[in-house]
Amino acid sequence: MIDDRLLVRAGEHASPFIPILILALSFVGWAGFQTAQLVLEKDNLAALRAGQERQVEDSKKLRDGLDNLAKATLALADRGNANARLIVDELRRRGVTINPDAPPATPAGAEPKK
Repeated sequence: MIDDRLLVRAGEHASPFIPILILALSFVGWAGFQTAQLVLEKDNLAALRAGQERQVEDSKKLRDGLDNLAKATLALADRGNANARLIVDELRRRGVTINPDAPPATPAGAEPKK
C-alpha cells in the first residue's frame, strides 16, 4: 500500500525546508562538537606544558651545574692536573667540547638574564 502523503502530485513541488533544516542542524552540531574537542585539547596541552615547567627548570639547573663542573675540570687540566687532562681528552674524543667562555644555557622560549 502506497501512502498518499508520499506521492507528489503533478505540478506540486516538495518543500526543501526539512532537508535544509536537517543539513543546517547537522552542520551546527558538527561545528559545536569540533569546537568543544579543540577547547579540550587546548586545555590538556596547557596543563601538560605547565606540568613540564618544573622539569625544564630542573634540567637547566643540572645542565648549568654540569657545565660549571666541565669548566672547572678544564681549568684544572690547563694548570697541569694529569687526571683532569685525562678526563678532558676522553670527553673530547667522545665529541664533547668544553667552552669556558659560554654563557649559561636558558630554556627554550625564555629570555637570557641581562
